[in-house]
Amino acid sequence: MRILADENIPLVDAFFADFGTIRRMAGRSINRTALEQADVLLVRSVTRVDRELLAGTPVRFVGTCTIGTDHLDLNYFYEAGIEWASAPGCNARGVVDYVLGSLLALAEQQGADLASRRYGVVGAGEVGGRLVEVLRGLGWDVRVCDPPRQASEAGDFVSLAEIIAECDAISLHTPLNLQGAHSTFHLFDAAKLAQLRPGSWLINASRGPVVDNVALREVLQSRPDVQAVLDVWEGEPQVDVGLAELCRIATPHIAGYSLDGKLRGTAQIYQAFCASRGLAPTVTLEELMPPPALQALSFAADADPRYVLATLCRAIYDPRSDDAAFRRSLVGNEMQRRAAFDQLRKAYPPRREIDGVQVSIHGGSTALASIVRGLGAQLG
Repeated sequence: MRILADENIPLVDAFFADFGTIRRMAGRSINRTALEQADVLLVRSVTRVDRELLAGTPVRFVGTCTIGTDHLDLNYFYEAGIEWASAPGCNARGVVDYVLGSLLALAEQQGADLASRRYGVVGAGEVGGRLVEVLRGLGWDVRVCDPPRQASEAGDFVSLAEIIAECDAISLHTPLNLQGAHSTFHLFDAAKLAQLRPGSWLINASRGPVVDNVALREVLQSRPDVQAVLDVWEGEPQVDVGLAELCRIATPHIAGYSLDGKLRGTAQIYQAFCASRGLAPTVTLEELMPPPALQALSFAADADPRYVLATLCRAIYDPRSDDAAFRRSLVGNEMQRRAAFDQLRKAYPPRREIDGVQVSIHGGSTALASIVRGLGAQLG
């Protein structure tokens, strides 16, 4: 069996070497010619996999080591009898850690109290749902908008108009749907962006086109009270440099790039591939996952809860370092900036997740224990 894999997918050999030969390519370079000698294609979100790429090739299984599937032409897969799999939820915790780090940075810059703000989460799937759970676990006021779920199940959902009118911080976690009743393309267009509350924070770690980037740049130019955090961009790897300069935090689509999430994504695709062949998995993620560099933290019972929250989150991940690296890359011509965008992702340093840390509180404190549990860390 011949396997072609995006070079940025980790542990491909560990999981797939027993199935055949493995060839690696840069995700944006995968083309039809390369697939003429491939039976299995393993990708990430940068590769558009559709009829034009696959028709006439021997590929019969496509796996994407990502939550999203908007880069896959699923209708063509069904028509052509091509099996496929994604990795739902694989990087959800990493994105939650990114949002928490961004909120802490915004609060520090603005002198704001996180516990006193009202949060709006748009999209309550694997990522958004996990974020809602964490924010509410911290005792914060959260509103949730998810029209597809609202249409199919009973739940405590509100409209997007209510999110915009009532929330001080809005975090977007929707898939990119280009058409239909629940289209999310330019979900936040010029009209909706103009309605943001004074002093609002807008975080987009979903897909770039969910926010009209041109309209957002105009809003940020005219309304310095609005603060934006963008991890995703229209036209990636091309980035609107003017918009990036106006954002409080700007990063190159790495919100979910925790090492745990990437390894989990490969493992999920491996398990799906085994299932498609009627085979029992023989490799487990547990035996391949390296131990985290930071394994434990300890606090005194009388520590300030805000200090504990900030220290625990930032010990795991602080997006300001990625923001700084990204801003340093926004130089040169367009080709150089596009290459730098992909290089930052390819050479991304290992980042672990908060639920891998054990926290002890000497003397015991109900308030601090609540913070630790709410964040999802292990309380020792």
